[in-house]
Amino acid sequence: MVETEAMSRLVAAFRKLPGVGAKTAQRYAYSMLEMDGESTANFIQAIKEAKERIVLCSVCGNYCENGICKICSTRDKTTICVVGEPKDINAFEKMGGFEGVYHVLHGTLDFQKGIGVEDIRIKELASRLAGVKEVIIATNPDVSGELTASYLAGMIKPLGIKVSRLAYGISVGSEIEYADELTLQRALQDRKEL
Repeated sequence: MVETEAMSRLVAAFRKLPGVGAKTAQRYAYSMLEMDGESTANFIQAIKEAKERIVLCSVCGNYCENGICKICSTRDKTTICVVGEPKDINAFEKMGGFEGVYHVLHGTLDFQKGIGVEDIRIKELASRLAGVKEVIIATNPDVSGELTASYLAGMIKPLGIKVSRLAYGISVGSEIEYADELTLQRALQDRKEL
C-alpha cells in the first residue's frame, strides 16, 4: 500500500508516543486499519474515556478517577515515597511490600531546561509532612534526579524527618568493566558490610 496522506498523519500521531519509532508507528497504524469497525470504535472510546475521567489525585498527584487515589485513602501516611512521574509508582506496586504512600513531583529539577522549584510539586509535598516519619526519595539516579533529591533532603531534614534515598549501583548480572563511573562510584559509596 502506498502511504496516503491520512496514513502519514496516523503514523505521525503514533510517533509522538514515547519510545515509538517510525517502524513501530507504521505497525500501529496498519493494525488500526486492519481492526473491524467495532474494535476501532472501542479503542477510540477507551482513549476518550481515559482523557475525560482520569485526573490527578488531590493528595499525591498520581492518576485516579475519584479525586483521591486508593493508595492515599488506605495506606500508612507516615512514610512517603517521592517519585518523579506517576509511572514510577507502578514499579513499586508490582514489587509489593511498600505500605506507605507516594508523592509524584511530575518532573525533576533541571535548571538548564528552566525547570525550577515552582515548576514541580514540591510545595504540595511540603504541605504533607506533618506527622511523617520518613521520606524516601526515589527519583532517577541521573543529574536531575540527584539535584532534586539533594534539594528535598535539604528541605526536609531540618524538620526532624528521616530522609532516605534508594540505594543503587551495579545491578545483579552486570559486569563491573561495563559500568559507567557514576554507577561504580555510587556502588562503592553504598556498599554494605557482609
